[in-house]
Amino acid sequence: MYLLVLYFPFLTFLIIGLFGRYLGVNGSKILAIINMCFVSLVSYFIFYEVVLKGVICSFKIFSWFNIGLFNINWGFYFDPITSVMLLVINTISLLIHIYAIEYMKNDPFLSRFMSYLSLFTLFMIILVTADNFLQLFVGWEGVGLVSYLLINFWFTIQEANKSALKAMIMNRIGDIGVAIAICLIFYQFKTLDYAIIFPLVNIFSDNYYFFFGNYYNICTLITIFILIGAMGKSAQLGLHTWLPDAMAGPTPVSALIHAATMVTAGVFALVRLSPILEYSGKGLFFITLIGILTAFFASSIGLFQNDLKKIIAYSTCSQLGYMVFICGLSNYSLSIFHLSNHAFFKALLFLSAGAIIHAMSDEQDIRRFGGLIKLLPYSYIMILIGSLALMGIPFLTGFYSKDLIIEISYTSYLLNSSFIYWLSIISALFTSLYSIRLVYFTFLIKPNGYKNYYKSIHDAPLYLAIPLFILALNSIFFGYLNKDLFIGLGVDTWLNSIEIIYSKNLLILESEFLPWYIKNIPFFFSILGIILIFIINLFFSFIFIKLKENKFILNIILILYRFFSNKWYIDILYNKIIVKYFFILSYNNLKYIDRGLIELIGPLGIVRILNILINKYNKIQTGYLYNYIFIFILSLFFIIFNNYINIINFNLEFYFLILFLFIVKKTYKKND
Repeated sequence: MYLLVLYFPFLTFLIIGLFGRYLGVNGSKILAIINMCFVSLVSYFIFYEVVLKGVICSFKIFSWFNIGLFNINWGFYFDPITSVMLLVINTISLLIHIYAIEYMKNDPFLSRFMSYLSLFTLFMIILVTADNFLQLFVGWEGVGLVSYLLINFWFTIQEANKSALKAMIMNRIGDIGVAIAICLIFYQFKTLDYAIIFPLVNIFSDNYYFFFGNYYNICTLITIFILIGAMGKSAQLGLHTWLPDAMAGPTPVSALIHAATMVTAGVFALVRLSPILEYSGKGLFFITLIGILTAFFASSIGLFQNDLKKIIAYSTCSQLGYMVFICGLSNYSLSIFHLSNHAFFKALLFLSAGAIIHAMSDEQDIRRFGGLIKLLPYSYIMILIGSLALMGIPFLTGFYSKDLIIEISYTSYLLNSSFIYWLSIISALFTSLYSIRLVYFTFLIKPNGYKNYYKSIHDAPLYLAIPLFILALNSIFFGYLNKDLFIGLGVDTWLNSIEIIYSKNLLILESEFLPWYIKNIPFFFSILGIILIFIINLFFSFIFIKLKENKFILNIILILYRFFSNKWYIDILYNKIIVKYFFILSYNNLKYIDRGLIELIGPLGIVRILNILINKYNKIQTGYLYNYIFIFILSLFFIIFNNYINIINFNLEFYFLILFLFIVKKTYKKND
């Protein structure tokens, strides 16, 4: 029964992909929804049996590779981490399937779109259910492939083409890190199975390897390369540039990528490898540093964006930074808890944004909205709930994980704990600022859009409203209902799937006894962000007049605005330095290797040699009977006397070959 979570998405993709034109749009929609309903029900059953009953399930299907020590089986491992991920992935995927029926109803290629969504879900399920690293890598590459197909779904749009290529290339960089990490794991442990590797980490944790001129601990090397992979998939600082550009795809794709599938893969990989990460202090430090810098960086950019979907995209990048840096502080269960909470309210934000864009004739610039609170009241309530949950307002889902992450960063026994804590607080302030700015510009200010947009405006229809309502309920209650199950003290929810080797990393208990003013600082900063947005917008004219009188401060503000609105100039630096350099290098020099040497040695050279040989051997067929009789008699002579004739230590084959070539040569001349 456990395998049904894989069979149903695979059958959906296969049937709709191959026979969608015969099923039609309605048949494809019905099949996709029914199958995803079954998958979701099975996911809840697995969650009940594995997490609530504590029964871990593992089984092998067949042998995949069996070459010496390299023995890989195609198997599946259902532990608490996998069960929680399946619950989140399949629940949100089902809601997005329902949402896509209405959102994409006028698209002529809806059947193809539904098949891609099912394939995306399938590869993510393969990733989280794998029982070995190679199978995990199959799912890892699969979600990258299908993300390219989905972002580029409207392939006639140039922006979609470029965004899909950018996502593919940036993820390939991260995939190199994962591939190297898998090679290191096999080199050290001679296997790729979780069940064998994780118990043995303690034995090999003191091994060092010579790498790029220095000796490094094997666990540190594996951790760093897995972190590179997570930076690509989970859009951490340096490999993050693909994430906001992925908004070129349809809104259901954005919701699925940002909430449950693509970007959560990197965080899942870090949590899954917790037995290895725990033996690498330097690796954990790098994870913490990359995560907190990403949280600050992305939130500062989101504050200055004007595209509705890109603001939410940068908020995803920022929240992923929280999930990653708390993994660096060895609180993996809290990372999974925030991942689950974030999945629901982020899906709610994206789908609510899609409903607004759908109502406003595909307009996405929040400066051209305004006045929608009376025209789209349902969408307003939904996006407000999602924004408040994202900000971590008390008693909503985000509060129970985000505030605890900030508190644990304060209690961590690190020299840089104050730096991490205050950077996370500033990120929370920026999150509050851009969340309320989005709501304010979209719903509360006077209308700024085109008149035609407001004439044809309509609130979310039924198939859009139902998923939004379910996600809103989860955005309110999921964190409260599951806090003790996920991160409660003394619970055995995670069994042995998460390993923490140092008692000093168990900081949840200490965070409970922080002073009240420390625990309430994130809330105060969130409220401060709300107040600041309203003050700036209500008194904007007065503030602007005052700033014009002080040119120095105005120039500083303009410089900062350009800096943050241009995304810290990172995209420009990539294009001006790295991309331009490699373009020039490949065009001027490497083209001779690619189109010259490799092509001549490879396909082009082989084809040319085969053509020459075929043309030569074709001339042997002279069409004269006496030539064929002569070759027949010569061959018969060779067969009869081969064992008796041996002259000067050479076999008869050598002389026969010379004679045969001589005859062929004469035949060529005669034919010519």
